[in-house]
Amino acid sequence: MTSNAMFEGVFCPSITIMNADGTIDYDNWGKHLDHLVDAGVDGVLLFGSIGEFYAIDVKTKAEAARFAVSKVAGRMKVLVGVGDTNLDNVKALAAESEAAGVDALLAVSPYYFGPSPDCAKRYFSAVAKATTLPVILYNFPARTGNDLTPELVAELAGENPNIVGIKDTVDTISHTRKVIAAVRKVNPSFSVLSGFDEYYIVNRISGGNGVLSGLTNVEPETFVKLHRAWEAGDHAAVVEAAERVSYLMRLYDTADLFISAIKGAVKAKGLPIDTSVHEPAVQLTDEQYRTIRAILDK
Repeated sequence: MTSNAMFEGVFCPSITIMNADGTIDYDNWGKHLDHLVDAGVDGVLLFGSIGEFYAIDVKTKAEAARFAVSKVAGRMKVLVGVGDTNLDNVKALAAESEAAGVDALLAVSPYYFGPSPDCAKRYFSAVAKATTLPVILYNFPARTGNDLTPELVAELAGENPNIVGIKDTVDTISHTRKVIAAVRKVNPSFSVLSGFDEYYIVNRISGGNGVLSGLTNVEPETFVKLHRAWEAGDHAAVVEAAERVSYLMRLYDTADLFISAIKGAVKAKGLPIDTSVHEPAVQLTDEQYRTIRAILDK
């Protein structure tokens, strides 16, 4: 049931593990990356939404990209989120990431002032032309205030050969299904990944390629089991893994910020990390952490 898509399976948008002073904790982040590899994850994304891309400077991101490429050493794909409202910053990080040897870039829609479709088209085309790396679009309208329509995605894919995929974080599978139908007419190998953890099955049924979703930080092995069972046609194992994913979704409701919840869950799983997120985000409370532990203990 595999395809010719460049990005297929289970991809983890990694948390950015920090020390209490806001610097990156490379020791524990390295252990986290090793755990993802050992679980069988297909790739990791640095500096997506869960990775707090919006709060970290280009220099630090570039340093982290070099670290991840060295640490992973080809054992899984490394993607870097280059999203920014400043196109110069996007191009600078794209160049640094390409020099570091990452496998692909992910670019979120410009946010705050949501662009028109024509502006978004110019923006993503400029990103694609600034690199020789594959580029994955990132559609998260709940956060950016604008939607990448199926028609726009198809136009971008048709006009930019290195725009090869999309992470569609939209809480309705009909949008993703329409993206798949539109874009496959111009690029049959275009990768369509869902950003919501519990959409793996409907993504694949609709012709998509998998997930790039937050709970893979917490139980990557569950998602790998789900993916491998789907590929093998093992219905019982698919249901078992999907039920576990459905149960884990309640973790998102435990904290004021979903990033804090994921960091708390990673800590509860045994990695001794600081759960801090960049200010002014709301920090995880002790009570919330206890709730997370109780969920994972079941």
